[in-house]
Amino acid sequence: MPDSTVTDRNIIVAAPGRLEIAEEPVAPLAAGQFRVATLFSGVSAGTELSYVKGTNPALHHGFDPVLGLFGGPVEQPFPVTRLGYMEVARVEQSRTPAVAEGTVVAMTYGHRTGYTGDPLRDRVVPLPAGLDPLLGIYVAHMGPICANGLLHAAADLHGTGVRGLGDGVTGRRVVVTGAGVVGLLTALFARAHGAASVVVVDPTAQRRAVAEALGLQTLDPDDGDPAVTLKTAWRHAADDRGADVVFQCRGQASALQLALRLLRPQGTVVDLAFYQGGAEEVRLGEEFHHNGLGLRCAQIGRVPRGLAATWDRERLSAATIDLLRADGDLIRKHLVSAVVPFADAPGFLHDLAARRRQELQAVLAC
Repeated sequence: MPDSTVTDRNIIVAAPGRLEIAEEPVAPLAAGQFRVATLFSGVSAGTELSYVKGTNPALHHGFDPVLGLFGGPVEQPFPVTRLGYMEVARVEQSRTPAVAEGTVVAMTYGHRTGYTGDPLRDRVVPLPAGLDPLLGIYVAHMGPICANGLLHAAADLHGTGVRGLGDGVTGRRVVVTGAGVVGLLTALFARAHGAASVVVVDPTAQRRAVAEALGLQTLDPDDGDPAVTLKTAWRHAADDRGADVVFQCRGQASALQLALRLLRPQGTVVDLAFYQGGAEEVRLGEEFHHNGLGLRCAQIGRVPRGLAATWDRERLSAATIDLLRADGDLIRKHLVSAVVPFADAPGFLHDLAARRRQELQAVLAC
């Protein structure tokens, strides 16, 4: 029986709009398992707050993983017992030689103070010595999301012949729509892998300021049409103007429509955004049709077809560590806007959901 005197604290959405910290008993460690104590847990405001606000599609429609279709009933949407996917922890106990005690690791087990892991079930990414452990929040999942965007851009050009993340951006003109965490990390990846130009488009002045502090060029979509601006500046031929590739990282239909307008003819939007509603503002009869554009979803659940054998999640995590080694000081200074005690998380997340507080990257500290 579990030892009820030892508990983990887990942040859950108990009911629509109600966040709680639940105490959960911890069972004795079995052979092959390991225990970690959480150091930091990064907040993914878009995904997590969609559960708090009730806008996540999974709360309203069941998903058939075999057919790949939404539409069935949701058996029990609440409580949502796992929020978050950006954890950094120290291994406190281990009964497996695969995970050494004392190691600081990146994992994806949600906002909780501790976790019992199994290396046959859980991804465990040891963090290198010298890397700020707080930056490890990006290593297991968020960084690979962005790296996978570059991988999709590379596959769009080279199919299964992709040799590196730069294959889709090196020497090319790149736009990133959306200056949230996904957009900014994607822009840094593109710059690190040799893009000729990287421009970040976002309507929020504070986010553009962060992009500029990272050394990135920005455009305000409310200060003139960025499609006209960039297509005037970026000329491939007389009637061939615009971005080679656009990474769409803002979960609004208007941003996707803008991304399509920014492309040169036969260019591709690589979409990393999470849309929670419809897309009435996407005008498929306009630039998408007349310029012969492409749209690829770079969802982290899969790498491009034919590349899984050579581009697994571990390789994308390794690419993330390389980026953090190069730009980690800037990322720590400019992206991480709040470090909040774990005990304050329910009220803090409520404030984020209600827009009483705005943060770029919040981190819960245990």
